[in-house]
Amino acid sequence: QLLEAKASLSLAQTRHALQLQQAKAQMKNMVPKKQFEQLQTGLREEQCKAQQLQENLHRQAEQTRRQLVRTQEEHERLLQAAVKQAEGLEHNLRSAKAVLAEKVAQLKDVQAQLSRNKQLIEDLREENRGFSMALQAAELKQKSTEEKNQLLEEQASALKQLVGKITPASLS
Repeated sequence: QLLEAKASLSLAQTRHALQLQQAKAQMKNMVPKKQFEQLQTGLREEQCKAQQLQENLHRQAEQTRRQLVRTQEEHERLLQAAVKQAEGLEHNLRSAKAVLAEKVAQLKDVQAQLSRNKQLIEDLREENRGFSMALQAAELKQKSTEEKNQLLEEQASALKQLVGKITPASLS
């Protein structure tokens, strides 16, 4: 029994030594209490910072979301205004095209009238040339007639004088 007790004791001492070595090894890996408390305080501070950052992030995300909504509403408003303006411009363009088409038709009518007038003027010029030539011929004929009349008047005057001289002589 003594040997058995010695063996048990020896076994217990070996186990105890092994446990002691393990405890020492664990203690080497362990952090001192003061350092542990400092690390725990630092961890709490970092957790607080992380929570504040997360809250800031949520706040900024909400602000960004609201800003995006405002921006999207503004873009929609601008788009609607641009669409209205484009519709107005399109209407104005159609109106301008109609007015231009009407003016083109009027100009074509005026151009046709001008062409007719030009032809009439040319015809009148041609007719005037004919009248001018006829007038010149008539003036020459009139001048010739006047010269003949002058000659006839002179002859009539000379004949009158001759008759005036002959008549008293024949009466006597």
